Amino acid sequence: MTLVGKEIAVELKNDVVLTGTLHSVDQYLNIKLTTVQVVNQERYPQLTVLKNCFIRGSVVRYVQINPGDVNTELLQDATRKENSPAVGGTVSEAKK
Repeated sequence: MTLVGKEIAVELKNDVVLTGTLHSVDQYLNIKLTTVQVVNQERYPQLTVLKNCFIRGSVVRYVQINPGDVNTELLQDATRKENSPAVGGTVSEAKK
């Protein structure tokens, strides 16, 4: 399951909040949005002309996703697999 094509909100470290359709995201949390809208248009009127945008991951404070778009079972399974110890591995004690 992917979140590409879903509506998200991105809050930036400079307090700008953008909503739009997720086009892509990479390992650095760089985000591409389409159909962009600025939440507080009165405060940031220069951003009202945005249709598409690229957001550098280092300026992102929060990403808000609709809970209905997230498969929580898949997320929990992936978390369990990531945190489980290696199967069949042994730990040897250091000699004193």
